[in-house]
Amino acid sequence: MITQVRYIVAVCLVASACGCSAAQKSTANSQATITKTVVGKMPDGAVVHEYTLTNANGLEAKVLDYGATLTTVKVPDKNGKFESVTLYLDSFEDYFKGHPLFGSVVGRFANRIAGAQFAIDGVTYKVTPNAGANHIHGGREGFHKLLWQAESFQKKSAVGVILRHTSPDGNEGYPGKLDVTVTYTLTNDNELIIEYAAATDKPTVVNLTNHAYWNLAGAGSGDVLDHILTLNAESYLPSDQAKIPTGEIRPVKGTVMDFTRPQTIGLRIKQVEGENYDHCYVLKENKSGKPELCARVVEPKSGRVMEVFTTQPGVQLYTAKHLSSNLKTSRFAYGPYHGLCLETQHYPDAPNKPNFPSTVLRPGQTFKQTTIFKFSVQK
Repeated sequence: MITQVRYIVAVCLVASACGCSAAQKSTANSQATITKTVVGKMPDGAVVHEYTLTNANGLEAKVLDYGATLTTVKVPDKNGKFESVTLYLDSFEDYFKGHPLFGSVVGRFANRIAGAQFAIDGVTYKVTPNAGANHIHGGREGFHKLLWQAESFQKKSAVGVILRHTSPDGNEGYPGKLDVTVTYTLTNDNELIIEYAAATDKPTVVNLTNHAYWNLAGAGSGDVLDHILTLNAESYLPSDQAKIPTGEIRPVKGTVMDFTRPQTIGLRIKQVEGENYDHCYVLKENKSGKPELCARVVEPKSGRVMEVFTTQPGVQLYTAKHLSSNLKTSRFAYGPYHGLCLETQHYPDAPNKPNFPSTVLRPGQTFKQTTIFKFSVQK
């Protein structure tokens, strides 16, 4: 068992004569807090930390600096009972052994690149083929397998952690040194905000996302087929057997892909190829440049509601049919459909599809994207 060392880094009011601790004072004043915990070591001896963000309402988000991974998000149901609504594992060691990207940041390029290659300005770049002949989620040593540099912060009504990583030129075949920053912020408005930024010294491609699996009934409670989903998307991207988009942008109206009105996830899932949603939806054009509503998820029994806002042009809906009981915690085992992914991102294989929004980043430009998860309850 790894010894856990906790550091309170929340900014608190000056303790009174009663001698309350900093953490006790922050709770007494309904102030958001941050704790930093040592949870393990990398093979080279580098220390791994988990940051626990707690807002004034008791909502909690935990982030590992390994993989910039969102491990748990605890929110209340209609009766005030808190549960983690993200699937998680028990320890850093479990994450290090390998997992299906539970809450990790995915990059340099989330989702798939056909043939594991693309061209920029007439120059062809070959990246690591790790999904048959194709490339997926940044390669064999993607961002989810790296230890990021982290620092916490506190504002008047929010707490958060900033994670940084520099990907060297040529890593996994990608051109350019890429400096990446991911910021998690938990606000007193019950919003979890994820902000992405990146800069390069050579033309390259970038597509970043978070791969959390959500279950608003609580992790380990069963499948998500009764969750009610609404997507702000009138089109999706058909794909081939390897999940590579064909290039067509197809309307969802009149198909089993249509979530423009609230539908339970399981209502038509048996009619979907492979009985599993694993499709990129085309979000309505964002003209404001600010995060706009992408999705709304309701779990009827608990009353929990999650709204997703984003500046990204697409969202990958994944219903995790292939989760199995081999993936477990000390309390329960996971199974098919036990989680729902809403991965806000650019379109898969965009570097090879000229009609898709460009993912090319050039020197002097800054890649910036924001996604917000807002939590509430309905009675």
